[in-house]
This record gives sequence, structure tokens and C-alpha cells, in this order.
Amino acid sequence: MMEHLPVEVIGNILSRLGGARDVVIASATCKKWREACRKHLLTLSFNSSDWPVYHDLTTNRLEILITQTIFQTSGLQGLSILMDDVDEFSASTVIAWLMYTRETLRRLYYNVRTTPNVNILEICGRQKLEVLSLAHNSITGVEPNFQRFPCLKSLSLSHVAISAMDLSLMLMACQNIETLELVNPEIAMSDAQVTVELSSPTLKNIYVEAISLDKFILEADSIERLHLKDCALELFELIGKGTLKHFKIDDVSVIHIDIGETVDNLEIVDISNFTIFWPKFYQMISRSSKLKKLRLWDVVFDEDEIVDLETIALCFPQLIHLSLSYDLRDGVIHYGLQGSSNFENVVVLELGWIVINDLFSHWVEGLLKRCPNLKRIVIFGVVSEIKTHEECLLLGTFTSSIVQLMRKYLHVEVQFEYE
Repeated sequence: MMEHLPVEVIGNILSRLGGARDVVIASATCKKWREACRKHLLTLSFNSSDWPVYHDLTTNRLEILITQTIFQTSGLQGLSILMDDVDEFSASTVIAWLMYTRETLRRLYYNVRTTPNVNILEICGRQKLEVLSLAHNSITGVEPNFQRFPCLKSLSLSHVAISAMDLSLMLMACQNIETLELVNPEIAMSDAQVTVELSSPTLKNIYVEAISLDKFILEADSIERLHLKDCALELFELIGKGTLKHFKIDDVSVIHIDIGETVDNLEIVDISNFTIFWPKFYQMISRSSKLKKLRLWDVVFDEDEIVDLETIALCFPQLIHLSLSYDLRDGVIHYGLQGSSNFENVVVLELGWIVINDLFSHWVEGLLKRCPNLKRIVIFGVVSEIKTHEECLLLGTFTSSIVQLMRKYLHVEVQFEYE
């Protein structure tokens, strides 16, 4: 059967293997497969974590192996060279790989240390590249008039050294970018205050992780998803035209946050490991009448505030997924059950605790009563923090009370997830 396959189909099969070692082994089976590799292979991946033999080769021998494999292809659209723990390569050799493939490349994943640094923008600019992912490199002297990326839709920079100005110019050079990912960038600034200002009319998704800045100002008229993680910011400001649908903050320290007039179409708000002044935050999202999922997890409220669930029920009538982690301080539960308004459309309820106590089951019961159309409830707990005999008894009492409670709600699926 296999010998009757067209070479184009065999090329497709080899492209799905991805890993260079597997491609080389498979293409050695016969002349037809070697031809398919030469003329119809679309993707090729070299990853130092995939092939232990890489570690036994000298850098020079590894360069030769990669060069021979790449130069046996003629139309690569996807090239991945991820050499995390390999010594520095020769810049001239790496430039040869990129020059040979750049006219057909659509996707480039590049993590290669070279001496000197290879200017990816100069080599791959003005080509057909749609996805560019760079790691552990540096970008300097961006010239958007000459280093344009007219087809680039997705840009990822991980542990990349770049100035705030070059980062802004880089985004300008990507005229049709939709997705931007910044992970622990080394932002160089001549001024004492570190400020990043980014602007893009086409950007839809942005993910920012492990960044420390004084000011981060993002102007994106088409933004739909915004995710900040492990960041330290004095000011974050989003300027847009109300297209934001998914807003997520995870373990972020920020003094002032402003998402302006972008909240009218919000569907998901996911906040975790965060300290907030609730009235101000609530005022920021209160116009999000289309909100379908609200998650407040391990959130610390300033000045021992109580979150009014009555107001949440009335303000977000389309809510279908509600996630809250239980917090009790000085005998006060920070999610008050005052009022009588129900969460009519909530079908999934996620509730969690860090420190177990005998009030948690009563709180769960109170929320269950206010979700008449609930289909599933998930209880999260941290049992690793339970160390005393009294806490063990509390966990047993809680489990028994939840079992008894759920007998009243046989139509609701119950799930426990303990750490």
C-alpha cells in the first residue's frame, strides 16, 4: 500500500512527524520517500530535548547535521530550531539556514545562541513569515520602514533583550499582527523610569508574563484577550474600543490599573492571586452586562471589604460560570450572601478554600440555594495545609455535611479536587 502513495502524500506524512530525527529515519526507507523529503517536506524541527544524541555531538558536528538536513529540503514552511542547552553556534552557519529557507517559511521557532547575534529581522523581514517565536536572543535597531513583516500574525518573544523603543517599533513593523506574547523580556531603558507604550490596530490577543515596569500603556482597538501573569507594574492602561472579551490577571502586583472603555463586551473576567480594592474594581467591570464567567480566586480585598454577591447577581444576569475561593478573616466571610437575588443562569459553580473551617459548608449551601439551574459544582481544597488533629476533624465534618447537602441536589454533579 505505502509504495503506491503519491510523493505529495508522503511529504504530508513526513511533515506531521516534525522531529528531524524521525523524518531522516523515515525518509531513508526508499528512494520515493527520499524524494518526498526533498520536494514536499513542509515542517522540520530540531529540539535538543527530543534527541539525547544531540548532547553527545560537538557543536560543529551538530551544525553539520542540521545543515545537511535543511539543505536536503526545498520548500519548508515551518522550521523549529530549539537548542536550549547547547553551546553557541556559528552565526554564519545559522544565517545560511535562514537564508536558504526564508522565501518559503511561514513559521519560525528560533532559540539558538550564536556569536555574534543573528539579526532575524534583517534576514526574515519583507518575507511571507506568519509566525515568529524568538527566545534567548536580542533585538536592536529595529527599522520598521525596512524590516516590515506584512504577513506576520503571531509574535512571541521569550527572554529576549530589547529596548522599549525597539519593542514599540517591532510592533509597528508587524502591520497585521493578531497575537503578541512577551515572556520575561529584558527591557533596556536609558531613563530611570521604565515605560513601555505599544500600539497596534490589529492586535487581538496579548499575553504578558514576568515583566517589571513602571508604566505599561497598550493601545489596541481590536483587542479581545488580555492575560497578565507574574508581573510587577506601577501603572497598566489599556486603550481600546470596547472589543475586549477575555480579561485575566494571575499573580500581578499593580498600583493602578485602567482598562477604560473596553469593558462593554467582556465575557470572561478571571482574577487570581491578586490584591484589589473591590469598589474600584467593581466599578471598572460593572458595565460588563454580557459577562458569562467570573472567577475571583485567592483574591485579597483591601480594608477587609465584603463582596456583595447580590449586586453581582443583578449586574451580570448572563453569568453561567462562577468561581469563588472562600476567605474568612476575623470571623467575616468576604463574599456576603445578603439579599435574595438568584444566579438564574449559572450552571457551573467552583468553590474553594485554603484554610478549612466549619462555616464553609454553610456558605456552600447558601450559594447552592441561589443557583436554581446549577448542573455541576466543583469543590477545591488545600489538604496539604491540614496538619492538626482538629483540622482533620473539621475536614471530616465538612465532607459529611457536603454529602448530606448534595442529597438535596441530586440533579447536580459534584466533583472534589484537593491539593
